[in-house]
Parts: sequence; structure tokens; C-alpha cells
Amino acid sequence: MPHKIGFVVVSSSGHEDGFSARELMIHAPTVSGWRSPRFCPFPQEVVVQMVERCRIRKLQLLAHQYMIPSKVEFYISESLPEYFTPCQAERFRRLGYVSLCDNEKTGCKARELKSVYVDAVGQFLKLIFHQNHANKYNIYNQVALVAINIIGDPAGFGEESNASSREKLIDHYLGHNPEDPALEGTSFGKSDYISPLDDLAFDMYQDPEVAQIIRRLDERKREAVRRECYDHAKKLKQAIADLQKVGEQLGRYEVEKRCAVEKEDYDLAKHKKRQMEQYRSRVYAQLELHSLVDAELMRRPFDWPLQPLIHGDSPHHQPPMLLPPPEEDRMTENQSAELFLQDKPSSRSLDVSPQDYSVDQLLPTTHPRLRTHLESLPYDERPLPAVHKQPGAMAVEPEKSDTDVSEVPRGATVGEPEPLTEKALREASSTIDVLGESVVAGAYSKMWSSREDALLALYKQLMDMPVGTPKEALRSTLRAAVFLIRRSIRDIVTPVFQASLKLLKMIITQYIPKHKLSKLETIHCVERTIPMLLTRTGDSSARLRTMTSNFIQEMALFKEVKSLQMIPSYLVQPLKANTSAHLAMSQMDLLARLLKELGTDNTGFTVDGVMKFTVRALEHRVYEVRETAVRVVLDMYRRHRASVLEYLPPDDSTTRRNILYKTIFEGFAKIDGRPTDAEVRAQKKAATEEAEKQNKEEIKILQGQLAALKEMQAEVQVDRVQEKEGKATAAECPDTCGRIAAAASSTEVPESHCLDNLCIFCGERSTSFTEEGLDLHYWKQCLMLTRCDHCRQVVEISSLTEHLLTECDKKDAFGKCHRCSEAVLREELPRHIKTKDCNPAKPEKQASRCPLCHENFAPGEEAWKAHLMGPAGCTMNLRRTHVLHKAPSQGKGPAMAKSGASGLKAGSKIPTPKGGLSKSSGRTYTKR
Repeated sequence: MPHKIGFVVVSSSGHEDGFSARELMIHAPTVSGWRSPRFCPFPQEVVVQMVERCRIRKLQLLAHQYMIPSKVEFYISESLPEYFTPCQAERFRRLGYVSLCDNEKTGCKARELKSVYVDAVGQFLKLIFHQNHANKYNIYNQVALVAINIIGDPAGFGEESNASSREKLIDHYLGHNPEDPALEGTSFGKSDYISPLDDLAFDMYQDPEVAQIIRRLDERKREAVRRECYDHAKKLKQAIADLQKVGEQLGRYEVEKRCAVEKEDYDLAKHKKRQMEQYRSRVYAQLELHSLVDAELMRRPFDWPLQPLIHGDSPHHQPPMLLPPPEEDRMTENQSAELFLQDKPSSRSLDVSPQDYSVDQLLPTTHPRLRTHLESLPYDERPLPAVHKQPGAMAVEPEKSDTDVSEVPRGATVGEPEPLTEKALREASSTIDVLGESVVAGAYSKMWSSREDALLALYKQLMDMPVGTPKEALRSTLRAAVFLIRRSIRDIVTPVFQASLKLLKMIITQYIPKHKLSKLETIHCVERTIPMLLTRTGDSSARLRTMTSNFIQEMALFKEVKSLQMIPSYLVQPLKANTSAHLAMSQMDLLARLLKELGTDNTGFTVDGVMKFTVRALEHRVYEVRETAVRVVLDMYRRHRASVLEYLPPDDSTTRRNILYKTIFEGFAKIDGRPTDAEVRAQKKAATEEAEKQNKEEIKILQGQLAALKEMQAEVQVDRVQEKEGKATAAECPDTCGRIAAAASSTEVPESHCLDNLCIFCGERSTSFTEEGLDLHYWKQCLMLTRCDHCRQVVEISSLTEHLLTECDKKDAFGKCHRCSEAVLREELPRHIKTKDCNPAKPEKQASRCPLCHENFAPGEEAWKAHLMGPAGCTMNLRRTHVLHKAPSQGKGPAMAKSGASGLKAGSKIPTPKGGLSKSSGRTYTKR
């Protein structure tokens, strides 16, 4: 029966001062438990070693009220000789994880007790704590664990479980009740019963001293039930219930006393201590009055003598003696542990006949060494109570062999199966007529070795059948063998189950082809066995599940079965709502493996059947089933593409909110070679960053150009000052000199004065042409300039072709057409040259060519201005068409046209400033 397992902490990834992981080894109301370091990296680990190799049935965690991990993972490992070797990650096997509540509903004032039922064998348990839940109290981002409890059974290295004997397993499988349920105390014969006294809540809220007394009284109660002293058992039961309330009250007093000490309120602590002592004395006096306890029971826990590290709280264990042990048994803990290891019998001990040795011949039954030895043995290896009274009986029950005498029922001899019951005779009457009663009796035997021997004998009988046997006899033998195979497939003993699979494989692959039986016999074998095999894939034993799944996959690939296309039809049957998690996972995994092996072309798998089953599996409650279903959908999409999309919802934002469908559609994109949403977002982010980088570079270039313009204006101001000085000098000269100076000034003043508030490209003058105004004019309004669509720089239209071929960031993407002399994308250049649709260009000395409208016109700067700014000029200049549409709406009439004409004329006289219109700076402008 499962009971509490002792453990020690082997290692931890770290702890806060005063909160070591070794605190987890103590279960009491005042324990603080383990805490991780402040601001620690995650995940954090704690590794514990159990006192012996055991089968873990239940794990309990008591979480902290606010230092709560979001998830705790469990790993288990077998016992290894080195001390720190088990701590290596590759040595551990993952069991699963539990998620803990963030405790917001309780305001972080309650602690969560999480219980997890598992079935795993090992000696080392590793707990991995993930990132903590954030709250206002956990300011250092720590995780903590107040206590951990492990409940299980001892397990030897040569067996899967020592929880029940073979006879009990067979009786349980056959539905037989135990001979005397009263011997099991409060467990009523249940091998998986867990005592409430082993629960973590009992130790964490009970006073340790009272908890020890309760456990001793519980042992006395079970002993009273075994002796059928029910009045005394009833009195003990009531005393245990009362003591539990007392223990909880004393536990509260102890916590209050501890809080008072922490606050240095020693008067309150002294009062609580006196209150506890008075309350405890009063309760103990009442118990002694009713003769329920004695002085030995009420000793403090640290006064109890050391015992071997075997838990004795389980009802399956014999109650220990309450008398003090002899002086020679009072020893140190290490000496006691060594004695226990020496006295523990080997799990591979030889069978000993009852006539050879007896208890009296070995040691007296009252010998203290023998009594300690018997109490340290597991329950299944202890002698029965009646054996102690009979001389000549064995003191230690050896491990049962395949022909153990204890398994032989009354009326049968050793090595022979027991006679068939009336029910078995009626059920297997037709099989007995074909195979004989001895084979069937062996298959129905309670001894698993007899059942295995019967199947192996049948295997040999079928292999030795001659080829010339009549078909009718062959078919009858086959159907009788299938009947026994069906019964053996349900067997819980692994060797019997393996023998049934071996026999079934031989019938399908050898017996039927050898005797040239029809396909109907193969169909009969598959139809009668595959449903039961699929049921066994949901077995609680991982070994049996794996064995069954592998056999079904192998069976589906038999050439005799593959052509029938039967097994795929069983695998795509919808999962029921009450289907166990193991069965659903195994069926889904089998479907994925067989679909990969067989495909969907004349194999029994169809797109409709597989997709309907898989879409339903996407909604299953078990994560592993949903994950496997996603893999199946992606595999089907690789094979059938569009046909799979008909069974799935549309790919939109609503559907992608479901993480499964988002994974599926992103998988489709990878299969098709398309970028996923994450990749698209990354590309957009990279493009945005690149555009921002280019904008910064353009701003930098424009700032340099503005600085150059400021230098030009400064030069103009210097010229004005020199001009004024020249006028003053000319006034003193003769008239002829004055006339010359006046003529010179009349020609120079307008030329220098016209640079103020003037665009040097189109010649337009405006009072709004300040530094920022000119910048805006160049960027959006100037008819002589345009923006490159590829690098967003502002360039002169007359030099746009040269810019695209030599200066643009995308210049490598352009090539020059030898016919029209314009820049064309390299991707389109071959088609452009081949079609010859472009207008041929003339030599530069004969004509200029507009890169916007692709027309040839007279060469020269004035011709460029007339073409780009004139009323009959370039129709593809978007800035010009915008101005023409905007002009009427502004209400400006002939005066505006006149000023524009004068502006053009004035602009045509302005020479290009040196360095101002170079290819690197003068013709390229960037938006601020």
C-alpha cells in the first residue's frame, strides 16, 4: 500500500540565507521551506533522493503565498552509484509539470496545496521551478516551496512493483475478493489506498508530538481491527478524531509563539508556551484516564529510538513494538542503516522448502534482532500472522518462482493448472473440442506461468501442423487459437501478453500462408484482435502501451494485412468524450506513424477520413493529442495541398487567434515557400529601419546644401559692401569715371540683388523664400526639380537619367538603353530593347531628351525651362500640372502670369553658382 517516503535534499541551484532546501525535509507548522536567491535566473532546480528505490504514486507541493512559480516540472531518475551523477539532466526522465495559481483572488494570503498522481519508478526526483508570478509582495522575483511530500511503494530493481503479490494481481484481474477483507483495516483490501495520515496537510497543520501519537493510535486501531476488537477500535477512532483537533490548536499556538518571538514580544511568547503546556497536559491526562496512551507514547519525537528508513505507517506493515528496544539496539543512525542493509534479503533469493528450515531452528521469535529484521521487510516478504504460531513454517517468504506452491489452488498438483470451472467450461466449450482441455485449462489458469506455457505450447502445435491437413481442421484450429489470443491480450502479466502477440504474428505471417488459407481467415484474425489491441494502447503501463503500439504498426505493414486496408479504418474512428488520455495519445501517434509509412494511395487512409478525425483531435483536452494532430495536418498538406484546406476554417485574423491554427497556417506557408507572419513583420521592421536611416542621411545632405547656400548669400553681401564703397569713390572722380561706375553699377546691382528670395533653378522670386521656404519649394514646388522614386532624393529633371545610372542607391538595378539613352530597370531592359517601342534619342549637341515624357527638344538651359515650365511644355511633369490646376483656384490673373514670365526671364540670366549645382550636392536635395 502506498505510504509516505522519506527523502534527503541532494542539491539545489541556490537559496536565500536562512531558507535552505534542506528545510523541505521537515514537515511541521512552523517550517519556512526553501526560497530561491533574490533576482535569480530561471529555471531553478532542487534534487532530492528518496531513502530507497520506489514507485511514486503521489506528489504533493505546498506553495508559498506570494513567491509562487508559474510552473513546476518533475523529472525522475534511477538509483546510480555516484553521488552527483543523478543531477545530470540527461540522466533524468520527464514526468510532466503542474501550473500554480497566481493567488490574486486571495490577495496572496493563502497557500496552495497541489497534489499530483503519477506512476513512476526511481530514487532521484528533480523539481524545476520556472518564472515567478508577479505581484506587489514579491519584489525580488523569487520562487519558494514550503514543503514537498512523496507517497509511494518500495520497488526492487528486478520488478516493476512490489505493491501486490502475483496472486493478488491475478485475483484482482479475475474480479475475486480477498479472503478476509478485515485484515486490511481501513483500506478494505485496496492496494492503492493512501492513509490520510500520510497526506502533507496532516503534518503541516498538526503539532509534531500529537501527530506522532495519532499515528501510534492509528496503528493500534488497525491492530484491534485485525484482532476483531471492534469496541476498542471504535474508542481509538474517536480519540484520533479528537486528537486531530488538539494537534491543529497546538499548531496554531506554536505559530503564534513563533511570531511573538520574531517581534521580540517575549511576554506573549511565554504566555503562549504556558498555554500550550497546560492544554497538552490536560489532553494527555484525559487520554491516560481512558487507558488509550501510556508514558511511552507521549515521549517527545526526538526521544524515539532510531529506526531503519522504512516507513511503517502503512496498514500493510506490522505495528512496531511500543516497548523500549534492548540496549544493544540503541545505536547511531549509520550503524542502524548498515544493519538494515545487511539484514535485507536479496530480491533474487532461492526457493526454500518449508520442511528444510523453521523459525525455531533459525532464531527464537522473541529475539530482538529477528523482530527488528521482520519489521524492516516489505509487507509482501513478511510471514503471515498465523505462521508465527506454527513450528516448521518459514520466517521469511522467498520470492515466488513461476511454479510457486502458494499459487497452486486446492485440488491441483505442482506444475499443473487447476481444473476449469463450470463457467470456463461453458465459455470455451468449442475451443476445448479443438485444442483439448489441457491447453485451455492452462490458458485459464490463475498462475501466469501456466498461461504463458499454454500459449507457447499452442504456438509449437500450430507450427508443427503438416501441410496436408484438411482445410476445415485448419480453420477450426485457427479460430480456437484466436479465441485464446483474445483472452490473453487482456492479461495484465507482461510475459503472457507478449506470448499472445507472438502467437498472433505467427498465425498471420506463417500459418495462413503456409496452408494457403483464404483472406477471410486473415480478416477474422484482424477483426477479432485489433479492437482489443487498440484498447491496450491506453494501458497505465508505459511499457505495455509502447509494446502494443509497435505491434499494431508492424501488423499493419504485414503484406497479408496491408492489402486488406483494415487497420487504417480503425485508427480514424472518432475519439469518444470519455476516452482516456493514454488511449487518445496512442491512437493519434499510431495514425501519424502509419500515415507516414503507408500514405493515402490505396492504403485505407483517405483524405476525408483522416482530416475529419484530425480536425476533431485539434479540440481534444490533451495537449499531446493536439500537437500530434497538427503534425498530421501538415503532413497531409504536403501530400494534397488544396484538398486539406477544405476541412479547415478560413485563414483570417479571427482564426489565427487560436494558437493551433496559427501554427498550422504558418506551417503551410513554410511548405509553400512563403514568408510567415513573423518573417513578414521582421521584413517590415527592417525596411522601416532602413527608411529611417536613409531619411537621416538625406537630412544630413540637405543640411550641407543649405550651408552652401548660406555661404553664397554671404558672398553676395560682401559684393554689396564693395559696391557701396565703389560708389563713394566714384563720386570724387571726374564725370567720365562716374559714368563708367554708374554704368557698371547699373548692370551689377540687379544681378546681385536678384539672388535674394530667388530660386536659382526655376527663377521664381517670393518673399516667402527664406531658408525654410526655399527648402520647401525645392522639395515640393520647383518645376525644374523632381524626387527620385527609388532613393527619395530631389534632383534636377535634366540630370534624372544620369542620377539613376550613377548616383542612386538603386543604381545597380538600372541599365541604359542604347536606343533612347534612358535608364531602364534591368529586369525590363531585355523586353524594352526587344520591342523597340521607345522614341530614339538624338545626339546631345542636336537635342535634349526629357526623362519624363521621353521627347526630344532643342538643347540649352532656356529650352529646358521652356519645356518644363512653359504652357505647352512637358505633360508628364506632375509639379507643372499641379500648378496649372491650382492657379485658377487662387484667383490670380494676368498679373501673376506677368510676374511669372519676368521671373523666368530673370532666372535665365542667373549663372549657375560654383559648387552649388554639382552632381554630388547642387542637384540633390533631401526632405528634412
